[in-house]
Amino acid sequence: MKPEFNFTKAAIERLPVPSNGMKTYRDTKEAGLSLYVTSKGVKTYFVRRRINGRDERVVLGKFPELTLENARKKALKAKAKIIDGEHPLAEKNKLRGEITFKDLCHEYMERYSKVHKKSWQYDEREIRKFLNHFQRRRISTITQQDVRTLHEKIGRENGRYQANRILERVRAIYNKAIEWGWDGKNPTSGIKKFKEKARDRFIQPHELPLIFEALSIEENETARDFILMSMVTGARKSNLLAMRWEEISWDRNEWRIPDTKNGEPLTIPLIQHAMEILGERRQISKTKWVFQSDRTEGHFADPKKSWDRIRHRATLDYWRQTPSLDQLIKQVESNIKQKDNYPCTVRRLYDSVRKEAENCGVKLPNGLMDLRIHDVRRTLGSYQAITGASLQIIGKSLGHKSPQSTEIYARLHLDPVRASIELASKTMFEIGGFTDDRRTR
Repeated sequence: MKPEFNFTKAAIERLPVPSNGMKTYRDTKEAGLSLYVTSKGVKTYFVRRRINGRDERVVLGKFPELTLENARKKALKAKAKIIDGEHPLAEKNKLRGEITFKDLCHEYMERYSKVHKKSWQYDEREIRKFLNHFQRRRISTITQQDVRTLHEKIGRENGRYQANRILERVRAIYNKAIEWGWDGKNPTSGIKKFKEKARDRFIQPHELPLIFEALSIEENETARDFILMSMVTGARKSNLLAMRWEEISWDRNEWRIPDTKNGEPLTIPLIQHAMEILGERRQISKTKWVFQSDRTEGHFADPKKSWDRIRHRATLDYWRQTPSLDQLIKQVESNIKQKDNYPCTVRRLYDSVRKEAENCGVKLPNGLMDLRIHDVRRTLGSYQAITGASLQIIGKSLGHKSPQSTEIYARLHLDPVRASIELASKTMFEIGGFTDDRRTR
């Protein structure tokens, strides 16, 4: 076959396959349209032109997927762009030179998050956990629909709060890319966050004995002391974990946190119970950390496993207050001991009781399993509200910078207000001689 001929479908199908390399042919009908055939029989349309002083090949598509008619149309458009001074592959070349989402995340962490955010570890952890499947993609290929699908998926599987935090994180990452010169569009634009409700869970009065009992037998002393200190200080988890001996004033019974979430130092008064815990820990800890790690030179990392055991024990004790459930738990525990010939863990007992209850059609109360570590911090503020403290005092105790952070305690704060109104009303009625008999006439 001659190197130049009038391309037809039949003629292209008859082109011989070279034994090695590739063979190139030119169309005599549409000037500039060419086609090459590889040793594997692949046939590809392209246009060759000098662009910005360089001889470049603009690939149009493969035969027969791209029809001859459409190949000639694409060739005509490519040539028109070159005449107008455009590079027909400008967008494709731009994409090749564009960074991946992985590279953008790395830049975001190094240039912004680690420099300006105290919680940068959360960024790093959640990017790795929830955004890993985006890592190899070029940042302009991640669409609004991709992000919306991810937001909805996390909302179903991990909860709406987690989904909203990831949406915020992706938005922040792309905003930084735009700030640093990328001219694309933020794919989170137009995606609304799930509606959130301020969490007001705290350890209820009837739950406190169960929690304290579970704490008294918790085998991890560091975790036990951490949770107790959280109750009596109301400090944030991150601040309490990083508590240092140099921050404690033994003569004034105070703890000065030099750097908090809101960017300001905070001094927390330490009650006698807190000082007793610190005194005991001082005999144990041989490092600068109050809650030192057993495995590293750093501080204690996370009380999650211990907190789960405490919740499981407290919930089992809560169920035992109902005679029928107490009998169920005893039966399950007996079955496990007979099978294993050794005492079972509290987690296994909890899971086995739930499974047996499901098999028997017994509905178990939730118990204390919905309590989170942060709810322990909130417990102090809640009991301050119940006992009549003002919202301003509660906010100062917990290190809240804005009044909005303390608003969740307003409902609890109504209890002493109601008691005061009842007492005042009773006094008024007594002074005025107003009785129930007179009211009902």
